[in-house]
Amino acid sequence: MNQEANLLPSRRRELILRSVRAAGSASVGTLAEQLGVSEMTVRRDLDHLHRDGKLRRVHGGATIETGEPPFAEVAVARYAEKDRIGFAAAQLVRDGETVLLDIGTTTLQLARHLHGRSLRVVTSNLAVYEELLPEQDVELVLLGGTVRRNYRSLVGFLAEEALRQLRVDRLFLGACALHPDLSVMDDTMAEVPVKRGMLAAAREVVLLMDADKFTGSAGVARVCGADAIDVLITDDRAPADRVEQLQSAGVQVVIA
Repeated sequence: MNQEANLLPSRRRELILRSVRAAGSASVGTLAEQLGVSEMTVRRDLDHLHRDGKLRRVHGGATIETGEPPFAEVAVARYAEKDRIGFAAAQLVRDGETVLLDIGTTTLQLARHLHGRSLRVVTSNLAVYEELLPEQDVELVLLGGTVRRNYRSLVGFLAEEALRQLRVDRLFLGACALHPDLSVMDDTMAEVPVKRGMLAAAREVVLLMDADKFTGSAGVARVCGADAIDVLITDDRAPADRVEQLQSAGVQVVIA
């Protein structure tokens, strides 16, 4: 059982709804494992959410129309900052390395700066895969799993199992927020196990995050703490006090 098992029913249902909305559908077993509760509890919660009209109950789970902004829409937001971060990240990559690229639009910008390089790229990011497909000197390894069409990523136990078999030189990790306690957060529960698998597979971890993600309270699930991050690449609007906090925690901060 994990910490989600102690949540109030209303909070647990909120997390279930977020997870189903993110992936478009989810099985009872997957939700029970994510939340650390029994399948019977999940079925009751799904029935409650179905009665409220928030999702559609189907045999073995639930479906919903995703409300997540489409990848193409997110990709153009803060484009200049993401491009600078992607360029700075590319400078860390050495020819011949095996690198792991997380989902997201900032890691896509990194991929756009890897053309002409000779390396191996492992990813669950379908946009990264498409970007680097023409590059004959880039060996592409695409993780398996269930396709999240709206965000062009791969999730689920197949992706997690593949990561358990891999060891990479460097992970470029994305996130939706960095909390004041330096917790790296994500707002899509289905992505969190994959991110944690990536962390376990990497010798070095580089977090790519623009300054807007330092503010607010975004993120429903904790991915890791600052102790799991070796390098953070951000833009020049990052709050100075948070940068100092990260440096004090042993994280190298690169301002792009």
